[in-house]
Amino acid sequence: MQNESQLIKARKEKLQKLIEMGVNPYPAKAKRTNLIADILAESEKFIKEEKGVVLVGRIRSLRKMGKVSFFHLEDKSGKIQIYIRRDDVGENNYTIFKQCDLGDFVNVFGKVFYTQTGELSIHTEKFCFLTKSIRPLPVVKEIEEEGKKVFYDQFVDKELRYRKRYLDLLLNPEVKETFITRSKIIKMMREFLDNKDFIEVETPILQPQYGGAEAQPFITKHNKLDMDLYLRIADELYLKRLIIGGFEKVYEVCKDFRNEGMDRMHNPEFTMIELYQAYADYNDIMNLVEEMLTEIAKEISGGLQFEYDGAQIDMTKPWKRASIISLIKEYANIDIEKMTLEEMIDFCKQNEIELEIKTYGKIIDEIFKHFVEPNLIQPIFVTDYPKEISPLAKSKPDNPDIVERFEIFISGLEIGNAFTELNDPIDQRARLENQTEKRKLGDLSANEVDEDFLEAMEYGMPPTGGLGLGVDRIVMLFTNSHSIKDVIFFPQMRSV
Repeated sequence: MQNESQLIKARKEKLQKLIEMGVNPYPAKAKRTNLIADILAESEKFIKEEKGVVLVGRIRSLRKMGKVSFFHLEDKSGKIQIYIRRDDVGENNYTIFKQCDLGDFVNVFGKVFYTQTGELSIHTEKFCFLTKSIRPLPVVKEIEEEGKKVFYDQFVDKELRYRKRYLDLLLNPEVKETFITRSKIIKMMREFLDNKDFIEVETPILQPQYGGAEAQPFITKHNKLDMDLYLRIADELYLKRLIIGGFEKVYEVCKDFRNEGMDRMHNPEFTMIELYQAYADYNDIMNLVEEMLTEIAKEISGGLQFEYDGAQIDMTKPWKRASIISLIKEYANIDIEKMTLEEMIDFCKQNEIELEIKTYGKIIDEIFKHFVEPNLIQPIFVTDYPKEISPLAKSKPDNPDIVERFEIFISGLEIGNAFTELNDPIDQRARLENQTEKRKLGDLSANEVDEDFLEAMEYGMPPTGGLGLGVDRIVMLFTNSHSIKDVIFFPQMRSV
């Protein structure tokens, strides 16, 4: 069998022959009258009317013979067999066709018919090159064994698929469907919010000061201004400025960046939808997101029940709502409210829970992740977090150490985070200054004081509910994808 370099050499020789024949192997545009799906759906009409069609696409199979050849042409809508005969297209045009290889893009002019074996095909009257491919596509072999289709040489290596997504899309059709579903989900989110009178806005990706979440940023340099800038870790503080400025409902479909670990749930570049609604609290936002996600489930899954990672998920409203403290009591069998800090630290040691930061709020968060998160299979709003780990959320009226915050979990995936937003500028300054002290003690994900944001808050921000939804994780859920890399076209990978 020829190695890849020999195959590339042979293709380049065919490319040169085309040029010598006066053929442009890379024309600027092409004509098309129909998608292949149109012909597959209304074949009898095309045959009866003897209607000529013009198709474009990539060659996906090829059987060259003497005076008659066959190939399959594929466009975005489907695949169809092409029949080409030298006597029909002429000696010169057939010679041009003979320079074809798998993967080439071509233009076919002809009529629809059935071959003697009964396969719907296009009888070619004219053939044109659109793109001569130099590098051969991997060939997936399909063989029938004992009445079953068996595939060989499939493009299945996960890391290679992520690195060469273009080949993954070409050779694994289900991958394309995942990303089509992703596009539908984002479109549905936009339509849902637009219909609720939210306004889609845009805020800076490059920021002189990052904030809005507990995360480490990426740092870049603006040469002309001679200043460091940060890729945003969240949109929150800019969207709140718009609420202060008089908008009452805003949202942004945004790329955020966090310079942290990578695993099946985390990619350093990810997609969020963040929204803010004036005169609302976290209960209103719970109702909003519950309605949005159940509508998406109906459309994408055909109902409110679907499978994810081997479990049956039921999105039927109302979803369970429970405080983080009560869930820890249920799954870890401890009452956090009655434990000292030392007892909590000792409990973590006994259960091999690593603690980078040994404060009340951080320890609660780690115990929750260890004992509770894996058990949250059905949709649930986890509510009422410690103020310490929620510096931008409003405290509950009856307990200033607990804030009006919730996170949404489905099948163990945290897919959203929301607050009744803190709008007291004095309290907000104190909390951000406390975060700064934590940074000095080594908590690099803590927020910093943003003086411009605090000044904006001093002009007055109405009561507001805010939400951040992880789009990638929502797509994972509705496409039954195990890793975030499966739903991002080009995930971050280590260099090779």
